[in-house]
Order: sequence, then C-alpha cells, then structure tokens
Amino acid sequence: MQPTNRLVRFGIPLLGAVAFLLIWEAAARLGAIKPVILPAPSAIARELADAPMWFAEQTFFTIGVALLGFAVAVVLGVAFAVAIVEWPLLDQLLFPLFVALNSVPKVAIAPLFIIWFGTGAEPKIAIASLIAIFAIVIDTALGLRSVPPDQLDLAKALRGSRLKVLLRIKMYCALPHMFAGFKVALSLSLVGAIVGEFVSSQKGLGFAILTAQGSFDTPRVFAAIFILSVLGVGLIGALDFVERLALPWHYKNRQAGGH
Repeated sequence: MQPTNRLVRFGIPLLGAVAFLLIWEAAARLGAIKPVILPAPSAIARELADAPMWFAEQTFFTIGVALLGFAVAVVLGVAFAVAIVEWPLLDQLLFPLFVALNSVPKVAIAPLFIIWFGTGAEPKIAIASLIAIFAIVIDTALGLRSVPPDQLDLAKALRGSRLKVLLRIKMYCALPHMFAGFKVALSLSLVGAIVGEFVSSQKGLGFAILTAQGSFDTPRVFAAIFILSVLGVGLIGALDFVERLALPWHYKNRQAGGH
C-alpha cells in the first residue's frame, strides 16, 4: 500500500472521529444535551482515568471469556461444517435443527446455562460460543463447497484419499471464507460475553454497565462501551494480521481488487 493511500485510509476516519468528538464535547458544554443522557467525552475520559485498574480488571475478564468462547466456536463450528459437507445425510438431519437453535434468542437460553454450569465463567463462555458458532459454520461450509470441480476431478484421477482431498484441497480453498466467518464470530463472541455478564456476573464490562445503569452513572456506562468498541476493533485487527500471515496470496489479491 502506497504512503498516500495509507494516509487516506487511516487519516480520513481519524479526522472524522476527532471532529465528531469535538462537536459532542461542545454540545455537552453548551448544555444542548443533558449529562445524564449523554455525558461529554471529557467526563468519560475522567471516569476512565479515575479507576484505570478497576476497568482493566473488568476488561481482562471480558476479553478472556470472549476469546475462550471464540476458540470453542471455532473448534466445534469447523468440525460441524466439515461433517455436514462430507456427509449429506448429517446435513439433512442436523442443519435444520442447528438453524432452529440459532433462531432462538440467546438471552432466553442464558438462564439455562446458569443452571447447568453455575455462576462462574463457564456459562458466559458457553453463551459466547453459541452466539459465534453460526457464522463459522455457514462460512466454512460455503468455503468447503466452493472448490472448483476440476480440482476435485484431478484429485480423484490421482487417487487421492478422502482425507487428503479434505485437508489439502477443500480446507485450503475454504480458508478465505473461514477467516471471513472468524471475523464475524469474534465480534459476536464479544457480544455473547456481555450477554452472559448481563445475566449473571460479579465482574466484567457487562457487569460494569449493569451496575452503572442501576445507579444512573452514565459516564461509567459510556466508559465501558468505549472500551468494548476499542476491544472489538483491536481483536478484528489482530485477526486480520493473522490472516495476512496465513494467506498472503489472498490478502494481495484483495488489495489488488480494492484498487
């Protein structure tokens, strides 16, 4: 990427964010909006500065739950996608049930996880993985089914085993789709962690938002939301970096297509 293109890509969004914050701060100071409804950015910054270690503790708990839930979703989601693609009977039997389960609001299922797994981190991880897994299954299955037929015909002609065809051809072709699903799932796992903390938790950013909302501490609510937004951007950026390392050819093609 050329320096000018990099400056345009990152400079314009940064300039827009700064302008937005300045307008927000000015509106709050002029009394156009009530602080209890929408606190000024400076008030949110003071809230973060007053208790940085407390916010750090809640952040580490939430990010740990989200990453563990994401890891579980990746393992189970990829395995399920491979199963329904390789065995059409399983696709007919299990995929409709999987879609039906995904259609149920996770907030309605969350209390069951509290009953099954207790009030520790386990139910939050289960909720995070349940919310994230659907995107992984759909994109992985799409990628496994997108292999060009001529490659499969060549593998058959060379008498490649079913396992080798799966690992060396289908999985390779599916990797771009899988990473697309991983990015969506990673964001959803963070949402799932917050949902789990809303239902039952004594720590985490969801717990911080819930307790602050009960005392009408709007700056603390916005401080936690700000941390969550930074976490979301950071996690997706990290996964994008991993994708560049794992699939350099795909990244170069995507960049060329963008130009």
